[in-house]
Amino acid sequence: MDFSLLQTIALYAVPVVFAITLHEAAHGYVARIFGDQTAWMLGRVTLNPLKHIDLVGTVIVPLGLLLLAKLAGGGGFLFGWAKPVPVNFSNLRDPKRHMLWVAAAGPGSNLAMAILWAVFFRLSADGGVLDSDGLQFMSRAGIMINVVLMVLNLLPILPLDGGRIAVSLLPHSLAATYSRMEPYGFMLIIVLLATGALDVVMRPLIAIVLGFLRALVGI
Repeated sequence: MDFSLLQTIALYAVPVVFAITLHEAAHGYVARIFGDQTAWMLGRVTLNPLKHIDLVGTVIVPLGLLLLAKLAGGGGFLFGWAKPVPVNFSNLRDPKRHMLWVAAAGPGSNLAMAILWAVFFRLSADGGVLDSDGLQFMSRAGIMINVVLMVLNLLPILPLDGGRIAVSLLPHSLAATYSRMEPYGFMLIIVLLATGALDVVMRPLIAIVLGFLRALVGI
């Protein structure tokens, strides 16, 4: 079924907001478990999307990418970001070791949501329990959005979650050197995106995750 632009935006809105909101809330929740109450005290460990939405990253960028994809007839990555949850790593009981779990919580939540959307995708297929073209389109969007966010955030570039995980795993001396690259991380991501290198790196990784979902859920 072919959806209008407004219908497409509406169907993408739910998975985009949930993907970004739960990603950030997961960071704050796990940080609290390991001793940092910063996000909790600021009211950021919540599923209320209004606490996490960033006008540019949650609304303008995903909407712009969706419009471009629609005009181009499909293709391309749809991603965005929310207001980062504040984490004071020095408050963690074991900052270097627990940083890994705090960082991994965001991509982990995206994987969990991708699996859930894959289940909905299967159930909403023709003849399925929840047979619905709209739900199937939304589920497909939810799968791709969460898989792209997970893969992007796991790239070992600071300040992405993968960069935090790398710092946690590296020996102290190498971790300190690696951490000094953080001010240039966002610039590096922009360069990779502009040159198409980000697409080259991410596509095979996305394919692997999608293959895992197919094997797990049978979609």
